[in-house]
Amino acid sequence: MPAALTERSARVVAAVKLHRHVGRRRAGRFLAEGPNLVEAACARGLIREVFVTEAAAQRHAPLLDAQDCPVHLVTERAAKALSDTVTPAGLVAVCDMPATRLEDVVAAPPRLVAVPVAIGEPGNAGTLIRIADAMGAGAVLLGGHSVDPYNGKCLRASAGSIFSIPVVAAPDVPAAAAALRAAGLRVLATTIDGATRLDEADLAAPTAWLFGAEAHGLPAELAAAADDRVCIPMSGGAESLNVAAAAAICLYQSAHALGLLKRP
Repeated sequence: MPAALTERSARVVAAVKLHRHVGRRRAGRFLAEGPNLVEAACARGLIREVFVTEAAAQRHAPLLDAQDCPVHLVTERAAKALSDTVTPAGLVAVCDMPATRLEDVVAAPPRLVAVPVAIGEPGNAGTLIRIADAMGAGAVLLGGHSVDPYNGKCLRASAGSIFSIPVVAAPDVPAAAAALRAAGLRVLATTIDGATRLDEADLAAPTAWLFGAEAHGLPAELAAAADDRVCIPMSGGAESLNVAAAAAICLYQSAHALGLLKRP
């Protein structure tokens, strides 16, 4: 059996660079850590190589046997360098980024799309992706200067849903909204002062939801350009909702109206 790679090994050093956004962008690859993410990435055929400690190799032998790519044994110190968690899983895969584009999303128009705008918190972004997947949405468009969905925290918060639903960067939100509208979707903006209450909104048509970050909300020009501005009625003392919480409520209402929810 070949010797375990250390944190100084060229392959490990190259993979560690994928912790940074610039490294991921240049390589077109990212790191998936832990058995759940590795299994989900494997199902999509995205894995290029796997790093595993001896202990993790024993725990996850069936998963490793299913890999059609190089599997490298690494030391515990190398596993720590490859991890961005407090307790490394000892199992990390280098994966290719999916090549989905906005054009691919609108080519076969989905009935429900989530468009979070300027979301800077990776945990919120990952949770929103997971919610959109659970509600049967056809895509998530990360609008404006949003977080990189392939950083470790976002991947973990998505719980593997990032491999189940197209996630596309849309830096030009007005252009993305126009493309979605041209594909037959209504574009709805969530705002605190929305003219239409969510429980009174007509959600029977295919819909793209614009969600703003809780700190600032949607830019006024984006909200004004939407087909309607919708507010979530609240009776308590909270002034606003976390963006993932707001998305969960709106996407559930849309999924219910569109008949996307499956019976258990």
